[in-house]
Amino acid sequence: MQLILIRHGQTPSNLLNLLDTAVPGPGLTPLGVQQAAAVPADLAGQPISALYVSNLVRTAQTAEPLAAALGLTPEIREGLREISAGSLEMKSDTESLTAYLLTLKAWLTGDLSARMPGADTGYEVLERFDDVVREAADKHGGGTVAMVSHGAMIRFWAGYRATNIDWSDHKYFELSNTGIVIVDGAMPAPNGMGPHTPGGWEISEWRGTPAGGLAGSHSDGPTAEFAASGIVVDNDNG
Repeated sequence: MQLILIRHGQTPSNLLNLLDTAVPGPGLTPLGVQQAAAVPADLAGQPISALYVSNLVRTAQTAEPLAAALGLTPEIREGLREISAGSLEMKSDTESLTAYLLTLKAWLTGDLSARMPGADTGYEVLERFDDVVREAADKHGGGTVAMVSHGAMIRFWAGYRATNIDWSDHKYFELSNTGIVIVDGAMPAPNGMGPHTPGGWEISEWRGTPAGGLAGSHSDGPTAEFAASGIVVDNDNG
């Protein structure tokens, strides 16, 4: 099975560098709308048979042009939502951003028991995204499925599940609005290698820049600080 993971377009909260993760969340900025409109051309020729979005407004709006181009109706799944910031919600100070990113780093280096302040553990976040991927695999077999999700969520899931990610390559720290990650593989059965065991997928493409090259002149969100902050992941991650 092939998964095409698409980060949503730019939002007003991205411009303010806010940890904005709650439902329903903001819509897209004018630039975000342009970025979303560029996604179909970036994915032209991909045999996408299904399109999933999270339950946040920004992913639905980002998916609209792709859905129209493909003649598909997006399927809304709560499991694709952004990693909750919990007690850090709507904060943008350095201490809060660092706490969020350090929790993400803990998960990526194998400590799924770490809890986001006031929110979920890595186990809970991984399981809900895995459930959507497993559902898509059951429905669409070995086909290609697109999922519009969120910056931290895509980084975590792809970073944890991919066997070939190399954290010494800084391209993996970039995932701008409408950046695209393409992975190939299969979900292990819950009674197989284990739902929380790293691996199962390989990254075939990591397109960290915005669709159509439509980068903003401002920040595209606090998880973009993943590289700039110096909070990186050791290369021995699974």
